[in-house]
Amino acid sequence: MKKLTAIILSLALLLTAAAALADSNLTFTTGGTAGTYYAYGNVLAQYVAGNSDVNITAVAGNGSADNIDKLDMQVAQLGFVQNDVAYYAFNGIRIYEGDPVTSFTAIAALYTETVQLVTCNPEIKSVADLKGKNVSIGSQGSGVYFNAMDFLAAYGMTEADISPTYQSFGDSAEALKDGKIDAAFVVAGAPTPAVTDLATSKDTYLVSLDDEHVEILQGISGAYTKSLIPAGTYAGQNEDIVTVGVKATIIANGQVSDDEAYAIVKTIFEGKDSIAHDKAKELDLAYASECGLPYHPGAAKYFAEQGITVETAK
Repeated sequence: MKKLTAIILSLALLLTAAAALADSNLTFTTGGTAGTYYAYGNVLAQYVAGNSDVNITAVAGNGSADNIDKLDMQVAQLGFVQNDVAYYAFNGIRIYEGDPVTSFTAIAALYTETVQLVTCNPEIKSVADLKGKNVSIGSQGSGVYFNAMDFLAAYGMTEADISPTYQSFGDSAEALKDGKIDAAFVVAGAPTPAVTDLATSKDTYLVSLDDEHVEILQGISGAYTKSLIPAGTYAGQNEDIVTVGVKATIIANGQVSDDEAYAIVKTIFEGKDSIAHDKAKELDLAYASECGLPYHPGAAKYFAEQGITVETAK
């Protein structure tokens, strides 16, 4: 009887293993459906799946911190993150103080996400004008919250100085449209679908930074780079907007094999001219190879073939 039980258990294990091999689909967690993560993530997933042996399915997500958690719990294997939040997690600082998350590595940095402070109130011309206002500071688990806190800190304020709401890009845009909030932080590649939609239906303004506050923000986090949102990016935007940006980065957990990581990077960068999304125009290997995180060995192999050395996990 024991021998029969052992045989049955062995067969069950074999069947489980076979099922796992057959279902080698990788889940790519992105962002809210009105943001760039979701739109671009779906395009990338479909392109890689259609042009390599790696099957990827993109799903909506709740932003950087939540995506890191999903990879850590192995609910997903790939995720879009802001490189600043990923750096905090990997090194156990800020919200991750004393509790680092090191179960992921970088695949590639793809484009710059600009911190956009959006309002429909023409009297809000500076971050300082947010005091006492109703402000959306990003959905729970998003990197937007960290950036909003940094912006407030740069102007000598904290979350207590505003009336915060915690909304996705799409919900923030609807709330602005309905006059339920005064301003919203949106951290995404510009143009961002939610902001584009808002600007076509209501007078919309972006708040610009001066050089002094750009420098203060860079002192708060070395991940920030001075960024420009060119005039005309959104309807009614007649001037360039100065802000800061971070890098939108794909990360992977240990469930992604070296061969899969290699194929993902190779397929994206060798097919960049065929990827049907505006952000594909920003794909650049040198940019992709620097995000402040260790890289997946499979991704590192492709970069090495292109003459670029990246840091890998020790």
